[in-house]
Amino acid sequence: MWLADRLSNLLTGLGTASDKKIGNVQVFTPIDATVLHAMYREDWLAAKIVDIIPNDMTREGREWQAQGPQIEAIEAVEQSPRVALLQKVNKALKLARLDGGAGIFIGIRGQEPAKELDLGAVGKDSLEYLHVLSQQDVTAGPLIRDVMSPYYDEPEYYEVTSQSGVQTRVHPSRMVRFLGAEILDRNGRQASQWGDSVLQKVYAAIQNATSSQEHIASLIPEMKLDIIYVPGLSKHLQDPASTQKLTERFTYANQMKSLLRMHLLEGNGANGDNALGEKWEQKQISFAQLPELMQQYLKIAAGASDITLMRLLQDAPSGLGTNGENALKSYYDNVSARQRTELQPALNRLDEVIIRSALGTRDPSIYYTWRPLYSLSEKEKAEVFKAKADAARTIAGKGQESPLMPIEALSDALVNELIEDGSLSGLEAAIEEYGKLSEQEEDDDDADAALGVPANQNDPLVARTQRLAANDAAPRSLYVRRDVLNRAEIERWAKSQGFTDIVPDLHVTIAYSTTPVDWFAVGTSWSDKVEIGAGGPRQMAALGPEGKYKALLITANELVWRNHEIREAGASWDWPDYQPHISIAIGGDVDLDTIQPYQGRIVLGPEIFEEVRED
Repeated sequence: MWLADRLSNLLTGLGTASDKKIGNVQVFTPIDATVLHAMYREDWLAAKIVDIIPNDMTREGREWQAQGPQIEAIEAVEQSPRVALLQKVNKALKLARLDGGAGIFIGIRGQEPAKELDLGAVGKDSLEYLHVLSQQDVTAGPLIRDVMSPYYDEPEYYEVTSQSGVQTRVHPSRMVRFLGAEILDRNGRQASQWGDSVLQKVYAAIQNATSSQEHIASLIPEMKLDIIYVPGLSKHLQDPASTQKLTERFTYANQMKSLLRMHLLEGNGANGDNALGEKWEQKQISFAQLPELMQQYLKIAAGASDITLMRLLQDAPSGLGTNGENALKSYYDNVSARQRTELQPALNRLDEVIIRSALGTRDPSIYYTWRPLYSLSEKEKAEVFKAKADAARTIAGKGQESPLMPIEALSDALVNELIEDGSLSGLEAAIEEYGKLSEQEEDDDDADAALGVPANQNDPLVARTQRLAANDAAPRSLYVRRDVLNRAEIERWAKSQGFTDIVPDLHVTIAYSTTPVDWFAVGTSWSDKVEIGAGGPRQMAALGPEGKYKALLITANELVWRNHEIREAGASWDWPDYQPHISIAIGGDVDLDTIQPYQGRIVLGPEIFEEVRED
């Protein structure tokens, strides 16, 4: 007798023999590889489910944390044609998701593939190539079950057969192993040596979504259908002559309908009846609920594939609001987690080879992080930048308060942070040129003495504030700008676009406060030069009264943040928002719709403070 604990109800039949679900049994039916490959090649939904996550896992790459020359050497190895790390990892991940598994063979100069990888023998330029191998290219041996082996749960060997039939045995240490959907059942894992295709679990969801789309498409030609009832139709069709006449009759009727947008039938009756007893009517199919139904099937497929619908369709059907942004961030968080828990461990051996091949030795301080997948908007970047700057000021201390750490250490840490997140373009090059704060040898004591300010060795920020405060700090109106240093490049572009009366002092206005403000409370920017890289959002616009100023609209986090900071210090701003721009010309009849905005780099000099001139 078979007994089991289950919820049952004799009145409703739940859990008893009369319950239709009592016979439900989950049976695993593997999908043939030819079917999987046919789905990938013919079904757009299946192809996207296979491709999207590998594309997102590899599209931004990695950020190596090391000294500049070391990073350049490592990236040179990764990007070399025979290695092409990101491209080959991307391909291997796709093959693994489609077939259930794939590998990357690590080709090292002077070492036998069948022998265990000897990292100690890997020197500079030892990595020769990487080869992506699918399951059709390689045969995996039985899985290692010795818990004392460092290669536990990996194949004992791999065998690769060449076109000429020569077999090459490869040690598992020389293979980067990728699995599709992991098989947790030990027997199933031992039988396949790999994993399942990711399409195995979502097969039914894909079929339902695809078939729903095809069925709806097949209904479109039938959405408006003419129906004509012909008495004795079967008798007409028995005689070829009468069949021909019937066909010609309604062929002409259909042609007249196409010409006159109406259907003509002989008769004097009502309701479509005519003298011949024929009756005409028209039926239409309602599509009101079908789009929602198809959307539900797509949602199920997206949920089954662990890809948000917005990313799967590259669209925001209901508008990209808060919920859409949260769903997209949640998806990218999931991809980031997979980078750390799946991709990074698989690449560990290969990374050790790459570092040694690039540098000749292994510096234990070298590591990497994955670049973020979700990009902040310009407004969000400005807010993050401002938050970091405010936090740095808080840590440094204000007035007579003691800083929490040496100002030089804080400066170096903040510079590293801003370089890593890219908040200030060209900051790393500027630091290399001018040096860090901790490397400066400015003798502030002489300047303090000249101003009659006592030296303050404990707090450099206080000393500088006292030095500045020794000047006249009375509130005044404030105009802040940065002049364009590479004026010649922009002027050449402006002339090529037809501008004649080009503004002689190209600049970007940061603040224009008619309200008096304490200049020293405003402070100065962290950088004395801002370099905006080529490309990015650029647009020509007519600004000012009657569009008098022809301006190039640009974007830069540093400029937006400084405008907000100065306004928070009490400065006025007579416009609803701040849009950085460079006025190119005043007046003129140039048609801005025909202008190609300047796309080159823009270099801005230090902030210049002046009082507002009403003219």
